[in-house]
Amino acid sequence: MSSVISVRDVSKVYASGFQALKGVSLEIERGEIFALLGPNGAGKTTLISIICGIVNTSSGSVSAAGHDIVSDYRRARSRIGLVPQELSTDGFESVWSTITFSRGLFGKPKDPAYLEQILRQLSLWDKRHERIMALSGGMKRRVMIAKALSHEPEILFLDEPTAGVDVELRRDMWEMVRGLRERGVTIILTTHYIEEAEEMADRIGVIRRGQLMLVEEKHQLMEKLGQKQLRLQLQKPLLTIPEELQSYPLSLSDDGLELVYHYDSQSEQTGIAELFRRLESHGIDYKDLHSTQRSLEDIFVSLVSEQEQ
Repeated sequence: MSSVISVRDVSKVYASGFQALKGVSLEIERGEIFALLGPNGAGKTTLISIICGIVNTSSGSVSAAGHDIVSDYRRARSRIGLVPQELSTDGFESVWSTITFSRGLFGKPKDPAYLEQILRQLSLWDKRHERIMALSGGMKRRVMIAKALSHEPEILFLDEPTAGVDVELRRDMWEMVRGLRERGVTIILTTHYIEEAEEMADRIGVIRRGQLMLVEEKHQLMEKLGQKQLRLQLQKPLLTIPEELQSYPLSLSDDGLELVYHYDSQSEQTGIAELFRRLESHGIDYKDLHSTQRSLEDIFVSLVSEQEQ
């Protein structure tokens, strides 16, 4: 699959001396959903702003859809739609005027049918004649998405798109994102709702303190870093884990009724059979057991914690 965005050794140092990005290189493939995760201040928005031509690099280069974002800015930017974190629409304009004007800015011919389709997908059609200042925060967010899609971009950036919005909009928006991917649009999103990245993304990048820590296929990442937990519901509560078992990666619930064994699902030897033998020899009986996989959120928190140490 060909790359639609190429980021090559990009660094950004602001006038204050703060280094927001440190030698970031990244290839984003055409037609994929790429999730960029990282804590506040990690450099997510700076990286997106550079790719969209809003912020200049200190060093390095970026191309979008085959066009250099600096030397061929107009063509590169016309391929990109951006839904920023902050609402920045003109409050006195109507919804229809706003998205019509946005489409015209990119030199696209009038296409009322296409704009109607977008507004209907975002449940905005009935609001098309209303001034944006009269809309709720969730509706304003929908307008920002409609603006970003108005010129039919082949690359769509969603920077924290569902932060602070209602459940209905979140559901509508992700349904629309799936439809866009089916049409070949590349989606790059940042989100604090890690379960969204876990559900939607094809690949995941984790950025921390301006450095890209890893980029992996979502399923490979979870298989590589995801540990499993075996949870045993005990017949009788334990006051403490027996000394002979304390070398095992075990934890005991506060009420003493659940024993949790942590193991690597990719390891040739999980140690579960030996654990069962040890439990039996200590007279520890269980009435139920089940295993769980670490979530993407667990993995993300673990990666960030390791970086801080």
